[in-house]
Amino acid sequence: MDQSALVDLISKKVLEQINSKKSVIPIGVSARHVHLCREDVDKIFGKGYELTPIKELMGGQYAAKETVTIVGTKLRPIENVRVLGPIRERTQVEVSKTDAVRLGLNPPVKPSGDLDNTAPITLVGPKGAISLDNGCIIAMRHIHMSSEDAREYGVKDKQIVKVRVSSDRGGILTNVLVRVHESYRLEMHIDTDEANALGIKCNDSVEILV
Repeated sequence: MDQSALVDLISKKVLEQINSKKSVIPIGVSARHVHLCREDVDKIFGKGYELTPIKELMGGQYAAKETVTIVGTKLRPIENVRVLGPIRERTQVEVSKTDAVRLGLNPPVKPSGDLDNTAPITLVGPKGAISLDNGCIIAMRHIHMSSEDAREYGVKDKQIVKVRVSSDRGGILTNVLVRVHESYRLEMHIDTDEANALGIKCNDSVEILV
């Protein structure tokens, strides 16, 4: 093999390794949780109550010490549902399909924050309860990434992509939403139903297929 061909071969192998490394995305499995607006914090926990951060999450979010009970139409409540901070403009409850069946609800699959025409739900806390006409969703599976990550992967905010799961029960996941923000670290979020179905646990990884 002449020197030029050898250089081409080495360059090709290096690029393959780089591209392979870039294609791997860590997974976070998201359990049911609640985001609250200021008015609902006051109703559930008391006027002027402040949430207590216990674990930092990406994008300036955090898991709070506080939990609530969520209740649907079947009156089969789910207790100790974690509240995430900081306070949002609208209250939102994210559940899995299994949770929804238990609650007697049929929430749509939607991106976080898209709460119009969603399922009703009741939240109960130590100081009171609220009933929402809209607010309960099954979160659309999604990938968080920074602008630099997006450039490397050749994708953009709100783009829909596919990913390959390489677990023992792996496969291809479609309808994966890309969410780009400078405060995000690279991570794909799926719910507990999806993780159980595909044999995935936190810190496993997937390969993005644009």
